[in-house]
Parts: sequence; structure tokens; C-alpha cells
Amino acid sequence: MAQDVQHVFLVGAKSLGAYGGYETFINKLTEYHQNNEKIKYHVACKANGDGCMNPKQTEGATITSDHEFEYHNAHCFQIHIPEKLGPAQAIYYDVATLKECCRIIKEQKIQHPIVYIMACRIGPFIKHYYNEIHSLGGKVYLNPDGHEWMRVKWSKPIRKYWKLSEQRMIKYCDLAICDSITIEKYIHECYNGKGIGGRNPKTTFIAYGAETRKSKLADDDPKLLDWYKEKGLSAKGYYLVVGRFVPENNYETMIREFMKSKTKRDFALITNVNDKFLHELEERLHFRSDKRIKFVGTVYDQELLMKIRENAYGYFHGHEVGGTNPSLLEALGSTDLNLLLDVGFNREVAEDAALYWTKEEGSLRKLIDKADAMEQGCIRNLGNKAQTRIKEHYSWGFICNRYEEELLKNE
Repeated sequence: MAQDVQHVFLVGAKSLGAYGGYETFINKLTEYHQNNEKIKYHVACKANGDGCMNPKQTEGATITSDHEFEYHNAHCFQIHIPEKLGPAQAIYYDVATLKECCRIIKEQKIQHPIVYIMACRIGPFIKHYYNEIHSLGGKVYLNPDGHEWMRVKWSKPIRKYWKLSEQRMIKYCDLAICDSITIEKYIHECYNGKGIGGRNPKTTFIAYGAETRKSKLADDDPKLLDWYKEKGLSAKGYYLVVGRFVPENNYETMIREFMKSKTKRDFALITNVNDKFLHELEERLHFRSDKRIKFVGTVYDQELLMKIRENAYGYFHGHEVGGTNPSLLEALGSTDLNLLLDVGFNREVAEDAALYWTKEEGSLRKLIDKADAMEQGCIRNLGNKAQTRIKEHYSWGFICNRYEEELLKNE
């Protein structure tokens, strides 16, 4: 007898919201599927700590108990985290969430659930929960994210943990949903024959999504003009970057090369500054002597951020670790001229709708000078290509339809 509703448990994001890639993904997935009678989502959320969500202050949320609420017709359950654990909080959170998923499945006698885990944090514990979920008639899906073990911020022992954890997570999942073809290819090259029983891991590709509309703010909106005035910027008078302030996003290369360029435009960096890393960059580059370089803080107003992207002369993207990056998709959907680090992830997404640079000395500097001299028609042509690429392959509507197909497969 066919099951009427497919229950899907979403594990690993902090909340439903705009805190990060997974949070935005779950927010959009549940939003687009909120009237889909074939799928019922169960979403884990942090009850406390960094990135937690307060349902009492969330428009559209209906509180159903002291630790549960409904949002976008999804059943959301909160997990309390001991904050004294520090960086290990994420591991505790995922394990505690899987334990709660199994409890809910048993209590509600849910048939054939799918437990979809975001990222490869809990490799040492996954076999136990994989077996338990299977014993309950369920399946484990995984989004492997990017190469977490390559991130510079981690010490060597932690990087070793991430790599081993990734290996275990790939081994104990029924399907890895990769948001990048490059990541999918890497998994097969690295883990071919290392799955359960020596089989090749089963994977599929479903990209991350992006909005395809324009900002609701007008060019003369006081909110925008006040922000420009405060930051010393003007429309089309700046290059932009938006992203986490970490070494693997190549801020050092972008700042150094920009300082050597001849452009009279500014370089606006929208990022949550890490003081230690900022001090290291100043020691090496002395960028504070260049008035064009402006760290302008964070922008959480999504309409304002979208408008700032639209009005940028050009966008820099230096990410080299990870899958399909949300900030790249947003840039391609909003900014006409995109200057991207030449790595597989970025070329896969943008194809011929962007310009590319390498970390070699002089590469980005020459590209900035070239971009400054480009005719408006050429820039507009690149922008049209970029926005078409997003609409056809990365729109949230398209991505959520792909997820519906995958989650409702009868296998």
C-alpha cells in the first residue's frame, strides 16, 4: 500500500532563517513546500546559543509546546545545547537531534521516514543512528557540503577528524545529495568501493538555490542612501565582496591585488570581521593606508543587501573550499560584473557569465584594470548571462521541485 505522506527530518541547521546556507535552504524548502500534502517536514532548531531561533519573535510561527512550533507547516522541535562545549556544540547538536528524531519516529509510528543530515560532523556516531533509523524502516540522506577538512581555521588534529568523519558519513548514508557536481565527482573519486559492503556511494546532484527577483528598494530609498552616506560609497562606485572573513576565502589576495590596481573605485567588504585575522592582514598588507578599502560591517536587511549587490560595479568571489556557494549565486543573480577565483566550484556555477582570476601575483590586479575599462554593453551582456544562468538552473522554485522529485521517489 502506497504511503500518503513522506515524512522528512532535517538535521544540522541552526534554525529556519537567514543565518547561513543550510538555514536559508531549509527556510526556502519548507516555504516552497508548505502546501505540499505529500511531504511533512520535521525540522531541528537550536533552542539556545549562536544562531538559535525564537519562535515567539518569528512571524508566521505557531507555538505548540514549550519546545515545539509549526512554521511553513513544518513541525519544528528545539534542541538545547550546553554552550560550555564550545566548538563541539555542533557535534553534540547533531547527535542529540538524531536521538530526538528516532524518539519521534517511534512515538508517532512514522512509516518509512527520511532523515536528511546536513554536513559531515558526526562520523564517529553515525553507524549507530544509521542502524537504528534502518531498524525503524527509514533511510539516511546526507548533504556532504564542501571540504570542511581543508579549512585553514582548523588545527591539523581537527582537520584529520573532519576527513575521517566525512569518510564515515559517506559510508553510512543511503544517498548523498551534493549541491555541486565537483563535490559529487570528488566523492566518487575518493570513496569508490569504500561504501557499505565495498559499494560505490549512491549520489545525486541538486544545487543550492537563489532568488531571481530584484530588490524591493528603489534607487532613492532613504535606507539605501543613508547607508551609502554612512559608508562613503555611491552606486556603481565600488567593488563588493560578501562572505565570512576567513583565510580560505582569499581576502588577503583580493586586498593585495586591489591595492596594486589603478581603479579609483572603492572596495567594500561586507563581513563579520575577525580581529585577529584583520590584524594579521594589516601587518602584511598595510591596507589601512589605502582609503579605497572599506570594511563596512554586516548587513542583515536582505532587501538592502540585494540592492547593494545590484548597485555594485563589480563583485569579487574568492571562495575555494566548499560546494555551490550561496553568496556566489546571490551575486550572479544581482550583480552584472563578477570576478571569480578560477576553481572548479565557481566555474561550474558561472560558466561563461563571469571573469576569472587566479592567486598568482598580478592576475586579479590586471583583471580589475581590465574590468574598469569595459564598455557598459559588455558588462550588461555578462549580467544577462549570469541572471539567465541563475533562473534556469539555480532558482529556488527549480531546486525545490528537484527535491520533491527526489524525496518522493519510491525505491
